[in-house]
Order: sequence, then C-alpha cells, then structure tokens
Amino acid sequence: MMRKKTLLFTLLQILIISGISFAQTLPAGMPVFEESYRREQLLGNNDSLISFTIRPLYAGDQLRSGIDTISAEDRLFKFNSSLKLPGNKAYLQLLPISLQHQYNSILPYDWNDGIMIPAKGNQTQLSFGAFFKYGPLSIQLKPEYVYADNPEYEGFPSEQYDVVWAKYYNNYFNVSDITERYGEDPYSKLFWGQSSVRLTFDPISVGISNENLWWGPGKRSSLLMSNNAPGFKHITLNTSRPVQTAIGSFEAQLIAGRLENSGILPPQENRVYEGKSLYVPKRDDWRFLSGFVLTYSPKAVPGLFIGASQVSQMYKQDAGNRPSDFLPLLLPFESKEAASIRDRYSSLFFRWVLQEAKAEIYGEYGHQGKHSITAFLREPDRSAAYLLGLRKILPLNKRPGEYFQFSLEFTELQQTSVPEKGGWYTSSAVRQGYTHMGQVLGAGIGPGSNLQSLDISWFKGLKRIGLQFERYLHNNDFYYQMYIDPPDFRKHYVDMSAALSADWDYKNLVFSAKGAMIRSLNYQYVLYDRPPEYFVTGWDRINYQLRLGVMYRF
Repeated sequence: MMRKKTLLFTLLQILIISGISFAQTLPAGMPVFEESYRREQLLGNNDSLISFTIRPLYAGDQLRSGIDTISAEDRLFKFNSSLKLPGNKAYLQLLPISLQHQYNSILPYDWNDGIMIPAKGNQTQLSFGAFFKYGPLSIQLKPEYVYADNPEYEGFPSEQYDVVWAKYYNNYFNVSDITERYGEDPYSKLFWGQSSVRLTFDPISVGISNENLWWGPGKRSSLLMSNNAPGFKHITLNTSRPVQTAIGSFEAQLIAGRLENSGILPPQENRVYEGKSLYVPKRDDWRFLSGFVLTYSPKAVPGLFIGASQVSQMYKQDAGNRPSDFLPLLLPFESKEAASIRDRYSSLFFRWVLQEAKAEIYGEYGHQGKHSITAFLREPDRSAAYLLGLRKILPLNKRPGEYFQFSLEFTELQQTSVPEKGGWYTSSAVRQGYTHMGQVLGAGIGPGSNLQSLDISWFKGLKRIGLQFERYLHNNDFYYQMYIDPPDFRKHYVDMSAALSADWDYKNLVFSAKGAMIRSLNYQYVLYDRPPEYFVTGWDRINYQLRLGVMYRF
C-alpha cells in the first residue's frame, strides 16, 4: 500500500514539472502543428468535417495525418511518455516541452503570441505541464512562463502637439487598455496557460479552462477571438468533435469568462490640454465576458462551413440578475440602454475547402454594437470589420510528398464612417475596450488598422520554408480624425515587412525560425515638414526581428 502511495506521489510530481502540448487539445496557435494539420486537410489526410473555425482542436482520431507519429527507432531517447494506471481506467501522459524566443531590435512587433508582450529586445516563453485522464474527467496542466527584457523604446512621441495628444487619448488611450509598455522593469510572469479541467461525454465537453480561443477561419487574424492576448479564465460548454446529423455536421462552443485589466497607466498620464488632464481614470473592476460560436457544414455541399459568433462584455458590478445580462445570445441588436453598459461584437463567417483543387477560401464579416435593424440596413459598413483569405497548394510532381503553397489574407478594421471615439476594440461603455491584460482579444493589429499578408512556401510534412510579405496600416481611424482637415495623405503610418521562416523536424525535435525586416513609414504619424517641398521624409524606422523555437516531443 505504501509503495502505491509513493508511486502516486511521484506521478503527481511529474505531472507538475513535465512538458505537454496536445494530448486532448491542440492549443490555438501552437507552433508548426496547427498549421500543418490544416494543410493536411486540404491534401485529404485529415477529417474533412473539421471546420478549423473553433479552436483549440481536440487531437483525437479526427486529427491523424501521420505528421505527429514517431517510431521507436526515430526517438532520441527511448522513453515511454505515457502510463496507464491499474484497471486501465486512467492514464498519465508526458508531452512536449516548448521554448520560444523573440528579439526586436528597436520596436515591438508581431502578434498572436499569447503571453508574450509588445516589447523591444529579448523575450522568452516556456511552456510545460502534463495531461491526466480518468474516465470522463481530464486535467490538463499546461502553465506558461514569459520573461522580457522590456527596455525603453520610442513610443508615441512627446514632441507631438498637445492637440495631437488630446485626439490620441480620446481615440485610443481613454477607450482601451492596450498597453504601450509594460512598466519600466523587466517583465516576468507565470500564467496558467493552456490548462483546463473537463468532463467529456462524447461529443459534449464541459469544464473550466484558461486556454486561448480562436473563433473564425482566419490564419493571421480573427475578428473576435485569437491567441493575441494571454488565455483568460472561462467556463466552457463545447463539442469535442463535429456532430453529424441528417442535414450536416455542427460544431459549437458557449463560454462565460473573466477579463483582467493590465493595471498599467498610459504614457504621459499627467499631460494637460486646455486646462484639463488628458487621462480619464478607468473603473478598476474586472469584466464579465460571455460568448458563443456555431459552425454548420451542410451535407449537400461537402467542404463548406458557415458560422456565427458573438461576444459581450460588461463590468461585473453592472451585471444584474437577468439571464440576458450574462448570456445576451442570438440577439442581433440591443437597446441603447444595454449598449450604454455593454460592449458587444458579432460576426458571420465561412470557410470553403475545395479538396480536389487543394485549396480553400474563407471570409468573415463583423459588426460592433448595432442598436436596430434600421440602422444596420442604412449603414451596414458602419462599425464593421472584414476578413478575406485564400490558400492554394500545388504538388511538385517530380518530387512526391513535396508541395508549394500560396496564401493571401486581408483584414480591415478601419471604419468607413469614423466614430467620435475610437473604433473596433475600443469602447466608451467598457473603457478597457475588448482587451485582456493589456492586449486585444481579437485581431492583433488593433483598432482602426488594416493588414494585407502574402505567404509563399514549400513544405513536406512538418518541414516548411517560406517567405512572408505584409503591409500593416496602423489605426487609420485616428489618422482620419487628426489629419483629414486639411487632408494630408502623406502622414499614414504604415509598416512594410518581409520575413523568411522555416519549420523543421528531426526525430523528437521540432524547430521553427523566423527572421524579418520591418520598415515603419511615418512612425507614429510623424512627418518632417520642409516647405516648400511637398513629398518629404517621415520619421521612418527599420526594425529587425528574430524568432526561434524548439519543441521536444516525448
């Protein structure tokens, strides 16, 4: 008996300190693997019913393409990473350890990196944990740790005119909790990461989770849910696989969660304009978030997925006792009274997998806080956002198993009718905006921004070498508020980037690397006026970025 207790205690210790990745879930944005599984579906090697629009995915029989299989002969160390407990009713799984490192030379850059923060210099993320299952109960402990040097960098320039600062506060800092810099010291924090406790009764799962969520078909951006910010604590009720019916298959998730504030003040919070402080303090209250996503694949049109999602947040102190306060679902419009205390986003999306052509097209349309159907019909583009993408895979006939891939994606958050205070992910009702711990929960490019992304790559299984080109237009809502009267198109703040990236596997190891050069044109909207010249030099900056990652699979 004592021997069994000692063994159990040892196993629990291993559970705490060991590495993990995706025993039961494939974390949203997991390096190399998530993208590989999606490619394999286009090649016909994965379940055609998986929409890839609700993530994390369950890594069960539906995700078996051979890319995650390691034979005993190919292992660096002959070690059995799983252990079945007596009676075969439970098992413990030791899974990969992941280490990611990022370096930015002069400015913060990139998004969809979870617990990593926007920072200059070096930053490292470590992911570890383990998975335990007993009957319908599963416990996934996958904490994440991040350390960033977080040195000072050139943010919104103090030399800008007071009126520019006033507009920027009105448009950005006073209606969002998007952090420019995380304090003045190195940043170090341990998170729950991709951890969860679930009860799964196939195909339904219910539980408590801190995992990142990704809703929608986008690869580089998602309008409502992405892994741009750290995961947040939430209760989840979701399908664990596509549910097949006579009319087609369904996937769904319903959540209720808690969003935290960054606790960090914006820059120059003591600045004054026309006798008034620019900074208006925000409420120090956590926010209640509820949301749902539903995807349907009609039986008559194989490969087509259509879906809808919605999220709503409010300060916990504003929540009443009515069910609609906690789950304002399936209501496309809301009263002005509700809109005064609640911030809401909705989207419709589609993904169409053309397996014979080894291609996919996808798109998403979102809107923020519509008050009536009349207002929507009059101005469907007001408070709207868009995403459109496509991917095509071409086999290399003379080299079996090798492919060439072309991907293109456009994201537009800029408003056609510029709102008085901010736009997407900013709010005058919930003044932290749609954020968690200082970062946007949706598209990482942020309010009023647009992104065009082109990716060209070669791949074979997990191995991939690619080129990426992007144009990132920063917060054009602020630009049109500030520089439209008189108009000055020269002052757009644009990042142009080119990156070379690669993924490579060797036995148990999976490596990833990315090197990028980013040229910021008119950084922070600064243009050097030299009359009588019209086309003049802006405050252009060149930033170099390096990302390295390694994963060990037991």
